[in-house]
Amino acid sequence: MPKSIQELTLRSGDGLDLYARIYEGPDAGAASVLCLHGLMRNCRDFEDLAPHLQTRFRVIVPDLRGRGRSAWDPNPQNYQPTLYARDILLLLDACKAASAAIIGTSLGGMLAMILAATHRQRVAAIVLNDVGPEIDPTGAARIRQYAGRTPPARDWAEAIAQTRAVYGGAWPDLPAQRWPALARRGYHEDAAGVLHADADPMIGEAMRAAPAAALDLWPLWKTLGDVPMLAIRGASSDILSAATFARMKLEKPGLEQLLVPNRGHVPLLDEPECLAAIDGFLSRLK
Repeated sequence: MPKSIQELTLRSGDGLDLYARIYEGPDAGAASVLCLHGLMRNCRDFEDLAPHLQTRFRVIVPDLRGRGRSAWDPNPQNYQPTLYARDILLLLDACKAASAAIIGTSLGGMLAMILAATHRQRVAAIVLNDVGPEIDPTGAARIRQYAGRTPPARDWAEAIAQTRAVYGGAWPDLPAQRWPALARRGYHEDAAGVLHADADPMIGEAMRAAPAAALDLWPLWKTLGDVPMLAIRGASSDILSAATFARMKLEKPGLEQLLVPNRGHVPLLDEPECLAAIDGFLSRLK
């Protein structure tokens, strides 16, 4: 790993080893950006965005518990926002980051909103990647169906095929040569050479065991009026509906928004329009 990227492992309050990558900024005084991945994903999803940002910022990119190189939790009931938020605050303390701008994809965006509502002083700004105060039931049902149920892959060709089966609709215009790298972000190889999705399958089971009632973060959204925020939506997203996207702007007039064509759930954040919007948004922060 390049010297400009440090690896950090810290112990959670309940004894789990948690992993993060720290992309060092241009100098010791660089502001911090915290990147939070989605439900069954890991820190490798930011392998394109983080190096782009680290020319101006220190970029902190964790694996949430149960994902990537962070330990799996022996109690699946701990896969829930309260403990994720506690882990994130512990990481910020370990990095001596009094506050950070948060870029949150899907679940990561929900956690960003929760952190801003409960620990406002720690959140300088938020970029929401295809998530809002309300989840479209169509997308929620789709994720409930597949989360944690990806079968082992015998080789990388099969892992690539599985990745395309899950995300092909969200990224319809990607060239074939992009898919191997994207597949490698989502799998780990065991000692026998078998490839597994790089997240604890019990995360999906915990999700399915939870009440299926629609998530309602609108009351929380109303408390975030002073938080600088950019919301990004994939034009064909089945998680962040057009109606919710419009209501977010109506209730928070200062919200900056970007609609990304040819993307569902979620934009990759390496799209030129995403990079331009994120760069412009972060440059306007005080």
